[in-house]
Formats: sequence, structure tokens, C-alpha cells
Amino acid sequence: MTPLIKKTNKMTMTNKVLTLFTIALLLGLSQHTVAQNFKISSRDNQTTINVNVDKQITWSVTKYGVEVLPEVKIDMSVDGKPLAENPKILSNKTITYNAPITAVVPHKSKEIQDVYNELQLKFKGGFGLQFRVYDEGVAYRFHTKKRGEIEINSETLDITFRSGTRSLFPEEKSMYSHYERLYLDKKLDSIASGQFCSLPVMFNTTDAIRILYSEADTYDYPHMFLQGNSSNKLSALFPKAVAEIKPQPGRRVDRNVIITKEHSYIAKTNGTRTFPWRFFVISNEDKTFIEQDMVFKLSSPLAIENTNWIKPGKVAWDWWNANNIYGVDFESGLNTATYKYYIDFASAYNIEYVILDEGWTKSTTEILGFNPDIDVKELIRYGKEKGVGIILWCLWKPLDENMTEILDTYAGWGAKGVKVDFMQRADQYMVNSYTEIARECAKRELLVDYHGAFKPAGLRRAYPNVLSYEGVRGNEHNKWANYITPEHNLTLPFIRMAVGPMDYTPGAMRNAQEKNHSINFERPISLGTRAHQVSMYVIFESSLQMLCDAPSAYQKDEHTARFISQIPTIWDETKALHARLGEYLAIARKNGDNWYVGAMNNWKARTLDIDFSFLPEGDFEMTIFKDGANANRYAEDYKIEKINVDRNTRKTINLAKGGGWTAILKKR
Repeated sequence: MTPLIKKTNKMTMTNKVLTLFTIALLLGLSQHTVAQNFKISSRDNQTTINVNVDKQITWSVTKYGVEVLPEVKIDMSVDGKPLAENPKILSNKTITYNAPITAVVPHKSKEIQDVYNELQLKFKGGFGLQFRVYDEGVAYRFHTKKRGEIEINSETLDITFRSGTRSLFPEEKSMYSHYERLYLDKKLDSIASGQFCSLPVMFNTTDAIRILYSEADTYDYPHMFLQGNSSNKLSALFPKAVAEIKPQPGRRVDRNVIITKEHSYIAKTNGTRTFPWRFFVISNEDKTFIEQDMVFKLSSPLAIENTNWIKPGKVAWDWWNANNIYGVDFESGLNTATYKYYIDFASAYNIEYVILDEGWTKSTTEILGFNPDIDVKELIRYGKEKGVGIILWCLWKPLDENMTEILDTYAGWGAKGVKVDFMQRADQYMVNSYTEIARECAKRELLVDYHGAFKPAGLRRAYPNVLSYEGVRGNEHNKWANYITPEHNLTLPFIRMAVGPMDYTPGAMRNAQEKNHSINFERPISLGTRAHQVSMYVIFESSLQMLCDAPSAYQKDEHTARFISQIPTIWDETKALHARLGEYLAIARKNGDNWYVGAMNNWKARTLDIDFSFLPEGDFEMTIFKDGANANRYAEDYKIEKINVDRNTRKTINLAKGGGWTAILKKR
């Protein structure tokens, strides 16, 4: 009996060990083979993100019942190791958020309603993810919680689109760029490996759904680019952190550099932080891209206490018109008399600022002293007397090398702001430089306008003294090219302007239809009608809005100048009335008690019906600036008229080829 009992006990122990081993093995395998899925939808239930956590992290988006983004793969390589390889979830949480944001400098709306549902995932290994779903789009970002500094070697974003998707592709030849691109209509599978674009970028699906992609809240981190591989997939590309540079030999030694050495990483940064939001605006209505404000909503809140000194406004600008002043008793050019004339013009037309562009300094590198023919201190004094502020242009490179002394000097003179030019990069150091300039200028109550710049990515919410960015192929290109067409002008609001203000520099007073156009660097001519240029003051968003032509040109046609001078540069409310990318656009905007309507057209003459039901109760006097009867032949032909309207008014407007229509509505 005893041996039998011993044998039985031995077998029982063996079975127990095998059972425990089997359970442990199955548990271990389950952690690697059983995927976890999460779903989160927008408030209107039209948009849904499906997140899949398996051996890697992927997600997809459904909108209007269509899977518009079949697969998005994401990861980050930190200190040489991928974060999301066999990821293990520690916790998940869903929140709903609904609160207003008040914009200090409103480009679309003063009160922005921030409404979203958010999925929060926390993973083993000290990282997490946030997914947000808005009615107008989706967004995600990583965050990490690690000690000390970390190196981000790379970031993975592989976006797979539906077959047949096309892109309006702002192709770059180099990441060293002014980011002033045309939008090339390309099938995704025609974009080969090695071809890449800057952001923002627009995609058009075969289901007539548009998808805009860009980023927000980008701090201490490079900007993203997207590259192709001859398929329906695009992947993230980043500039490496710069280790060494040297000046480019030749005539542009003061502004262009050659990157001679790069680090192996794209960013070295704090180990505990959030990373930039990556977002998609998705809609089958083009109006959505005009009215949405995703970058602002996804960006860090106000970082400065006193904002009362920040005054948006219009600017009389010198460089585009080559100081072509006439009918005066002095020789125009880079001299004190010319700029006093600009100040007199600005004062007479209630224009808030004059920019002294390239040429006012002793040299482009010696920017603490001025050109002996220009007395900057006297111009600032004279401008103050006339109620006009002076903004000073400078190159980024010398500013970066001596920022404290230069900004102290400009502020000490009484300048109102700086226009910083020729950054031309989007690596981590340059992104940090933008932040430093904004912060240091805010300390000294200086406004900022970035030229030679990448696109807006959220800095202006934290530092509302940042009033505008270039990063747009705008009116200046009319000085040397003929591709700034009405179609291009009607592409910009849906893509580039969708991420923030753009310093396009409107206001050309020499205008031509396509067959009459010619290129003239000293006396540039715009494509499209005079009314097309005027409508930009309502349609194009920039709280520091230029009048690009010469004071003499505006004074010669005082009616145009007086009309433009009445249009503000910030807006309490924005409503898109008609919108078709590349074809036409009509927008109504509110400032105080007044409303403003702008309409623009491509090369096809058309009519649009304007419904004034956006108006409050009461009667309004409407002053209209529209294409003249002969604008299809002579682009400078226009007509100004006044009529009375109310919220029950419906009006059909006529737009010439490359035409425009603008109305100022004041309550009676």
C-alpha cells in the first residue's frame, strides 16, 4: 500500500508543475498574441478612431461610414529602442471635454469652443498615448515619463490611405527651405521614394472626402515631413539635430548656411514631456477647412501675463514695391525722407505700422547700427507723433548670435516689433529659436512676424505677440514668376491658412488678366482683378496684414486705399458661405458690430448667391467693392456701390475671371 501512495503523490506533484507551467506559458503568450482594441467617437458620432494594440500600435479612422484612413502605424525610438514594440497596456481611460478658449488675437473666432472625446492609454515602459476625436477631425500624441534627458532617434508614422487617393503635395527638394510651395496634384502611388513634402498637406479620396494633415504644439522638437514610396502609404521624415554649420560662400553668406554635421538623433529632450500633436481634419465639406481651428485648440495655453500691449493691424510695406514713390520733391529710396512719406501715408489712412525692410541697417550682419541715409530713431519718434508704429526687419542669423543686445536695443529705440527672416530650417534648434524669439520679444513688448519660415504649429497661442508667418508662396513671387494664379490663391485658404495666419502680403495695385500679365521685379503685377486683391483682406488671415504696394499707388487710387483701410485684421466670428478648393470661396467675418464679406474666384467667371441670414436683426448699410463691367478684359476695372441689407436679404454677385467681391456692413 505504501509504495502505491508514494507513486500517486509523485504523479500529483508532476501534474501540478505541468499545469502551472502551462498556465504561465499561456499567460505569457496571451500578452503577445491577444490584441486589445479601443474605440472612440466624436460628439456627432460621424467620426470614429479604432485603436489596435498588438505587437505594434496601429489605428484607423471611419467617417460617414467610410474607412477613410485604413491604417496608421505609430511608434517612437527612444535611446535606441522602440517604445511600441510588443506594448503592454497598464491602464486606459476615456474623457469628454467641452470648454471655451478665448483667443487674445483671434484669427477666426474670439471664442473657440473646444469639444472632444479623448482616449488615454498608459503603457509599461514609461510612455502613453492620447487620441482625440473632434467633429471636424482626429489627433494623437505620445508622452513619456523618463528620468533625465532622452534621445529621440526617430518617430514612426506610416499612413495608409485608400486606393486612388490623391494629394495636393507641397513637394520640397530639401528640408533646408523657405516652405513656399505650390500644391502639386499627385496620385499617392506616383510619389516615389525620396520624394517628400512639408506640412500642411491635403489628400482627396475617391469618396470625395478631403483629409488635411499637419501638427500642433511643436516645442523642442523638429517639424515633420512626409515621404512617399510609390504606394498608397506616406511615412514621417524628420531633419536630424544639427551638430555643425558653416556659412554658405557667396553673396548670401549673411543668411545661408551649410549643415556640415548632424547628430544621430532628431531631438535630445526632457524625458518627461508631451510630444507634438499629429492631426487630421476630415470632411466632405470644404467649408470645414475654413472654419476649423485645430492647431489653436491643440496647442499650449497662454504663457505670458500681460497682453494689453499686443496691437494687431495693417502695415505699409516697402520691399515689394521697391520704394517706387513719385510726385514728390525728394529722391525716393532707402532714406529718411522716403520712410517719413510712408509714415504720413499710414497715418492718413489709419494704418497702424510701417516696416523698415532690408536696407535700413548698417549692413545685413551689423544690425545694431543703421544705414547712414536712414535715421531710425527719428523715424520712430516721427511715427509715434503720427500714431504709426515702426517694425524692424532683421536676418535670423545675426539675431540668433546676439539676441539680448539686439532686442534690448530695438525696444530701447521704441520699435514696436521685428520681422525675422531667413530661418529656412525646421530642426530642433530652429524650433527652439522661434520659441526663444517669441518669449524674449514678449518680455520687451515686441511683436513678431516670421519670414523665411516654416508653417504655424501652435506657438501663437502661448505667445500671441507672434502675429504672422510667411511659409507661403504669396504676392512677392509676382516679382519674378507667373504662378501666383487665382487658382493658387484659392488653394491657400484650405491648406496653408488652415493651420494659422499667413503673411501673403496682398494689395497689388497693378493687376492683369492672364493674357495681359508680364513679370517685372521693380513694378510687379498680380494675376487676377483689383477686386480679387481687395477681397484678400477679408479672406486671408493675418493679424499683421501688409499693404504691399507703394503709397503713391494707393494715393493715386484713393477709393481702393480707403476701402482697404476700413477692413480689420482680427475677427470675432467666421462663417464660410461658399467654398470649393481651387475654385471659389466666400466668407463672412464679424468684428465688433460690423460684418465683412469677401469672395474670390478662379479663372472661370461665375455667380454666387449670398445669403445674409448670418446678420443679427436690424438694417445694415453695405459698401461693396466689386469687379467692374470690363474686368474680364481690364483687370483693374472695379466699382464701389452702397445698398441697404438685412438678415432677410439674398443677393447674387458676379465674379469676373480671377475676380473678387468685398462688402463692409455697418449697422444703421
